[in-house]
Amino acid sequence: MRCRGVVAAIITLAAFSLNAQAQDVEAGKKKAEACVACHGPNGNSQVGTFPVLAGQSDRYLYLQLRDYKEGRRSNPIMSGIAAGMEKQDMKDLAAYFSKQKQERTGFKSEMPRVEAGAKKAEESLCAMCHLGGMKGQNEVPRLAGQHPDYIITQLKSFKARERTNDAGNMTSLAQTLSEEDMLNLAHWISNLH
Repeated sequence: MRCRGVVAAIITLAAFSLNAQAQDVEAGKKKAEACVACHGPNGNSQVGTFPVLAGQSDRYLYLQLRDYKEGRRSNPIMSGIAAGMEKQDMKDLAAYFSKQKQERTGFKSEMPRVEAGAKKAEESLCAMCHLGGMKGQNEVPRLAGQHPDYIITQLKSFKARERTNDAGNMTSLAQTLSEEDMLNLAHWISNLH
């Protein structure tokens, strides 16, 4: 009996401790006010060079912010912004953006490119990591509905080995892609919802 009471107390204390460090969506909303200029209201970027953050997994968003802060991913704007963030700031922002509803970007995909992109994605086994419909999971980003310009830029960065915070998976895959493949994949991905 006594042992169960101690275990229950430990579990309660651990849950309270975890809650104190948990992600705070409301705090993230306040912190995200500075992000609107590039990433748009609620993380729905209106500019193709800035990624849509709405609906992205909180784990992925947190890791990207951490990688910017620690120099594993580089961008003149984001590296500078992340440098001043604390771990809790990153968790709060990730929680906020992950809870937002992704909206359509308004990009009009060309159907022949969508079909070619779908074929290339199947051939490249994209769904093994990004899941069906490119919904993403944990550390693997949601790609569905993302801006094509952003997708192409990231694929080119992986191919040029300018972006390397991927454990080598995307870097290896990108080596096999032509610019035409990248364009087709971007049309296909942006067409998914």
